[in-house]
Amino acid sequence: MKLLLALRLRLKHVFDRIRNERFKMNLLQAVPFWVASIITGLIAVLYAHLFSIAEKGSLYIYQHFSWALLIVTPICFIIGWWVVKRYAPYSRGSGIPQVMASIELANPKDNKKVARLLSLRIILVKVISSLFIVFGGGVVGREGPTIQVAGSVFRKINEWLPDWWPKISKKNMIMTGAAAGLAAAFNTPLGGIVFAVEELTKTHINYFKTAIFSAVIISGLAAQALLGPYLYLGYPNVNHLSPYIFLGVAVVAIAAGLAGSGMGKLILMIGIWKSKFRHKAGNLMYAIFCGLAIAVLAILVDKVILGSGKGLMGEVLFSSNKYLPWYAPLLRVSGSVLSFTSGAAGGIFAPSLSAGAAMGSVLSSWMQLSDSNTNLLILSGMVAFLTGVTRTPFTSAIIVLEMTDRHNLIFYLMLAGMLASIVSIIIDKHSLYDHLKYQYIHDVTREEEKDVANRLPSLEVEKKESKLP
Repeated sequence: MKLLLALRLRLKHVFDRIRNERFKMNLLQAVPFWVASIITGLIAVLYAHLFSIAEKGSLYIYQHFSWALLIVTPICFIIGWWVVKRYAPYSRGSGIPQVMASIELANPKDNKKVARLLSLRIILVKVISSLFIVFGGGVVGREGPTIQVAGSVFRKINEWLPDWWPKISKKNMIMTGAAAGLAAAFNTPLGGIVFAVEELTKTHINYFKTAIFSAVIISGLAAQALLGPYLYLGYPNVNHLSPYIFLGVAVVAIAAGLAGSGMGKLILMIGIWKSKFRHKAGNLMYAIFCGLAIAVLAILVDKVILGSGKGLMGEVLFSSNKYLPWYAPLLRVSGSVLSFTSGAAGGIFAPSLSAGAAMGSVLSSWMQLSDSNTNLLILSGMVAFLTGVTRTPFTSAIIVLEMTDRHNLIFYLMLAGMLASIVSIIIDKHSLYDHLKYQYIHDVTREEEKDVANRLPSLEVEKKESKLP
């Protein structure tokens, strides 16, 4: 009897020790995610503040010295392009394809390749370049860049862990960082989670659900601690909807889905054309052309082409000026294409949402709908256009849902995303991000091979010298 009691106590001690060790292991693995999430939230808030100042500066120049855009915009595009070209070539564009490529390359043998896509230098260059572009009136957003910034933060935190620290999957760390970045940028925690699952990986969420949930919550709380609880857009009026408004949603979804996919295809075609430039002067001249084109269109046609488009979305949703002119979607798409292909840094999330909002507004004016029905079509256009670009219908629907806190629209928004996802295949089977992801993987692999080839002669010399007596 005493022997059984002693054995029982011994087993209890062993199990308690195992539980304590497991708790310690889980805690140590969680701490890097928490630290990186707080840093991401703080950077996202600072970046959002600077971005807002730059965007207001652009509008101030337009309102008081519109002619000055002919000088300011090209100069800003030149600086935005040069900073990227000189200091961090892989900071150009949105940042989401770079994160997707990093996840694909997240293994020990490709560490140097990932370091080209996610680093502290990338963070600095990304922010500086995009701020210059938006100050010049460029049609870029901060959400994609925030995701690459967050991925860089999470990767560096993981890299700085001491050797004795429990190992953390590099892939899960980067994915979690991207989700935290989106959540902090849009204040949409569910959108961040869905984005990580739908866009960044096909891995089952059980493998990293705790990390991603905690990172999204902490980064969001860090942002809210400084900005307070807020909605990216606000509370649009969507009461008393027509029972047949789903037909209008379908029309907008199909049109915006095709337009979003078409814009992505055009961006890729311009990228292929630019890759044939033999000298840097060609890229420089193209950046100047992009800046001049946006400035001329803003002065001669409409200022609706300027900026990320957040102001445009707020205007059509919350003012009496519901209906935009027919050319507004064309300007938004043109501005996005010119800005994104300039070679500078800047996201395409917000510009895509604003282009979809413009399409919803214009189509609603043709249908002569009420304000609440118009608001629904504007939101549906946002979901559909973003889906056409990214092919992530659930992410698009959840982000717009969380930005407006209008849960009664969930089925309409999901319908818009589903239809847009289906019709966008007509233009291209793959999303813009997928194409760019493989392009970045190819580019970093080629650069790595060049570096190895350049080091071979010196390695051969060292090898021969080591054999000398």
